[in-house]
Amino acid sequence: MLKELEIKERIAFYKKELGDELAQILKFWSENTPDDINGGFYGKIDNDNQITVNAPRGSVLNTRILWAFSSAYILNREPSHLQMATRAYQYIIDHIIDKQYSGVYWSVDYKGNPLDTKKQVYAIAFTIYALSEYYRASGSGAAKQKAIDLFNLLVEKAYDPVESGYFEAFTREWKPIDDLRLSAKDANEKKTMNTHLHVLEGFTNLYRIWPDKALKEHIQMLIDNFLDHFIDHQSHHLILFFDERWKPKSGLVSYGHDIEATWLLLEAAEVIENETAIGIIKRITIDITDATIKGLDNDGGLWYEYEPADRRLIKEKHWWVQAEAMVGFYNAWQISGNEKYLDISLNNWQFVKK
Repeated sequence: MLKELEIKERIAFYKKELGDELAQILKFWSENTPDDINGGFYGKIDNDNQITVNAPRGSVLNTRILWAFSSAYILNREPSHLQMATRAYQYIIDHIIDKQYSGVYWSVDYKGNPLDTKKQVYAIAFTIYALSEYYRASGSGAAKQKAIDLFNLLVEKAYDPVESGYFEAFTREWKPIDDLRLSAKDANEKKTMNTHLHVLEGFTNLYRIWPDKALKEHIQMLIDNFLDHFIDHQSHHLILFFDERWKPKSGLVSYGHDIEATWLLLEAAEVIENETAIGIIKRITIDITDATIKGLDNDGGLWYEYEPADRRLIKEKHWWVQAEAMVGFYNAWQISGNEKYLDISLNNWQFVKK
């Protein structure tokens, strides 16, 4: 009984600290990022809070802003958060959506004109995710319909009907493209774990507002892709890059993606109410989580990557890896009841604060 009370107190304190920090983060973005001259949000602010007015504006940044403020409004019903979400939504509709060829631009310039026009499936997945959340916050039928349209577009243009899964990128006109990469560090391969994970995330959020049969089938197909291809059931890490026929093209371990995949896969199975998949994923979650523990530093932070070929640990600590660790280890505790995972999540939060 005392142990149970202690855990409840630790969780309550964790929740309060995260709530306080959320308020500070949203306050920062509300006060510093809106561009009242060109609309939308600035593309870059440096460490001294100096704005780079003419910085490009990425579709992923803007859709993450839309999701964050929409989700915050659902959580706390603060009117200013819905106003910020609506600002982001309008900018995406006016400038990020490609009205001629459909989909979204990778980036626009600071005046909202198309800049990098290639169609990155990853970016479209985030747009579906964000538009669905905005519908949940605002009830905007237009946002819901646009999310549905983008789902249908991905199925038409990016889905592989032969081998299943989704191809990585295309030209603006949806033609094949030589450079498929999200960033310079990525392998130039046709199918990637990262993009599939966020397509799954976007489709899952869309299913919450639109429980369509075909959408459910694609979510199940994506779950199967992870169980059949992306998860290495021997090492319990995720394989990051494949060719179009699901031949692995990388052995690199990404600790952040490993732990992120556990809770996103479980969330997807729960939303479509597939009890068989839920049971399988819960078991796999613990295996992947235990493999991820090898990437923890003594200070509570989670290292970036590991290259097994030369046994080389990439000793960097990235913000998003810590964010996924906090959620993923907490999720593992919820599944298993093993307090060691809760301890890791809380220790990681201590690292983040420091």
